This record gives sequence, structure tokens and C-alpha cells, in this order.
Amino acid sequence: MTIDELLKTSKTIAVVGLSPKTDRPSNGVTRYMQRQGYKIIPVNPGFAEILGEKSYKTLADVPEPVDIVNIFREPSAVPEIVEQAIQIGAKSIWMQQGITHEQAAQRAEEAGLFVVQDSCIFQEHARLPLK
Repeated sequence: MTIDELLKTSKTIAVVGLSPKTDRPSNGVTRYMQRQGYKIIPVNPGFAEILGEKSYKTLADVPEPVDIVNIFREPSAVPEIVEQAIQIGAKSIWMQQGITHEQAAQRAEEAGLFVVQDSCIFQEHARLPLK
């Protein structure tokens, strides 16, 4: 799979660390993806709702299938998020720009997930050719 294929075939993005603050990168990037037609599932234990969607305390609490787990958390939080992504049957892990974790990425790949590290999903989507 490629990043282009992932973005073209995915419909649901769980955003771990999504902030309700409009000046935060997680909010702007996720609002863009929402406007592009993706179903957004916020994962942030501090809020009941973000961007008009019900927010969940953990990825393990999300009751529906997830195509992309988009991570806006510090690298030390990535291994636990990857384990939860594997448990819920997510198809991919996306670590936003500046976020990498080689061991967690390897674990995700061994479990069959497509992994992207240190890359902005907004920038990758914006460069896709128009349909």
C-alpha cells in the first residue's frame, strides 16, 4: 500500500490527541480532513465532543471500525496507542509530523497495519491529484 492508496480508500480517521482549540495543529488538520469527507472520531479523555463529533477516552473505547489512527501525541504515548489500534483492528497508524517511534512502528507493521511516521496527513492529502 502507498500513502495515496491509503488516503483514497480510507473513510474513518480516529484522531488521538485531537484538541478543541482552533489554534492547535491537531484541530486545523482534522477540520481539513473532515471537510474532505472523512468521518472523524476524536480520542481525547478531557472532552465529550470535539468538532461536532463524540469524543472517546481511549482508542479502545471507539465502537466502530477505524481506517486510520492519526496520532497527535508525544512519541512516548505511541506504543500504547499502537497496541489499542491493533486490538480494535485499525488498518493503519499515522504519526504526524515530528512524531516517530521505530519500535511501535515495527510492532504495528508486524500486526499488519500500514504505518506512516513524521508526516502531515493534511499535506499528503492536499497534494493528491483531484479525482
